[in-house]
Amino acid sequence: MKKPFLTLLFSLFTCMAFSQNHILPLWSGTPPLQTDMGLEEEVRQEGIIRIANVQKPTIEVYLPTKQIATGKAVVIFPGGGYGILAYDWEGTDFAKWLNAQGIAGIVVKYRLPISKSLTDPKEVPLMDAQRAIRLVRQNAAAWNIDPAKVGVMGFSAGGHLASTLSTQYNHEVNRPKDSIDALSARPDFSILVYPVISFRDASAHSGSRKNLIGENANQELMDRFSGELNVNAETPPTFLVHAQDDKGVPIENSLLYYQALHKNGVKASLHIYPTGGHGFGFGLNKGAVESWREVLLAWIEETLK
Repeated sequence: MKKPFLTLLFSLFTCMAFSQNHILPLWSGTPPLQTDMGLEEEVRQEGIIRIANVQKPTIEVYLPTKQIATGKAVVIFPGGGYGILAYDWEGTDFAKWLNAQGIAGIVVKYRLPISKSLTDPKEVPLMDAQRAIRLVRQNAAAWNIDPAKVGVMGFSAGGHLASTLSTQYNHEVNRPKDSIDALSARPDFSILVYPVISFRDASAHSGSRKNLIGENANQELMDRFSGELNVNAETPPTFLVHAQDDKGVPIENSLLYYQALHKNGVKASLHIYPTGGHGFGFGLNKGAVESWREVLLAWIEETLK
């Protein structure tokens, strides 16, 4: 296990030393579906950086040096049950690692539906996700990114958001529009890491479901936010990874989404590891799951040929 660990450390050090990063707001002024109540964001360092009560959503952009840039980009949605964001563990750490592979990593600090300032909470995470991918495409030339090679990556509840974006990228709500809205919000590929997918029955992650659509949501709303029910032939190619012993988000979530992708003729790659639990991140010292990132890189290369 020492060699992969040392390789990872070298990759992260290289990225921190040579990559470029900056932060951009998703929206100018008060974001849509939000009332300015003077609430403040909460940031806690508890082994990992946990962010709650996001009021000003942003993208944090990590760009590889031009000498190694591949033109590919991954928009990253950290997990946290729609209650917090595991911002470094499932966000910036991966953006830096992607930079070492010549891939731009863009971490989205999206608004969380439990915030009291939101007027229609269930719509807000998807709206922020759509805006994030459109902003990347708007800046593609300046950031040395191919606008046809922009994918998404989501962890746990962030995986639910990534799958919702992948199946509902054209969903609209009534709000003021600008020129950025003319750009496509469809990801070119999706990477779902121990994702929440279904809000139905035993497969549901009750915390994510409650935080996004409420405890007593009707069947129509549960179905709308169950990714496996919304896959069609236009859903992007997808890479899924899950651990069989995941006690937080049942493995059935990834299985259901893969089955829907396969049924609709969408290219998909499903990787199941016997151990790793929930929230394994890089998978360091977790056994075979530690190799999942190398498998992912090969899949991205094959998918974007």
